[in-house]
Amino acid sequence: MSEGKVPDTWWVTAMATIEPSTRREILLPAPPYTVDDLFKLPDDGNRYELFNGSLLVSPAPTKLHQLAIVQLQHILYGEALPEMVVLSTVNLRVTDKDFYIPDLVVVPVESMHTDPLMFSPEEILLAAEVVSPSTKMRDRGLKVMAYAAAGIQSYWRVEMGEGPTVYVYELNGDSYDPPTAYKAGEVANLTTPFPVSFDPADLECPRR
Repeated sequence: MSEGKVPDTWWVTAMATIEPSTRREILLPAPPYTVDDLFKLPDDGNRYELFNGSLLVSPAPTKLHQLAIVQLQHILYGEALPEMVVLSTVNLRVTDKDFYIPDLVVVPVESMHTDPLMFSPEEILLAAEVVSPSTKMRDRGLKVMAYAAAGIQSYWRVEMGEGPTVYVYELNGDSYDPPTAYKAGEVANLTTPFPVSFDPADLECPRR
């Protein structure tokens, strides 16, 4: 398997068929799809991603999902080093058939002056996903595998239905070690990509 590729398993293909979609019918070539094919899709509020050429569609995030992204971005922004930037919902192109849209990332400042539309995996210091009912299978399994294969050092998975709880994955070779869970009511003291401490309960509070 080449670096940055997700294995073409029946499960990956099946994911493309069970994700909900409200988009109107669009004429696309037969799969596997490419990043260029995504630009033919409408700007209809859905999120389109590619996993080894399989198209995955997610509806617009819920209110609580959006609040968690905003709160986490605010927390990270307050502690980020001057040479780092915190962004939400960016385009991450790994290969022509592997394209992701993380809920939140931390990237180096210099990466803001490379490709104006896409980030590459080596520019992602942290990727974070807030789990929702429509994305739970991919966030808990597929993206763990995909982000590790892409070489992304840190991946945070936020489970709002667990208090909330933040699961922190750190890359070890070409895979992530088992995650460390930080539950609401306890302080997560993290060091990657920079030192930051917060209570996961803050992610569902309108004010921090």
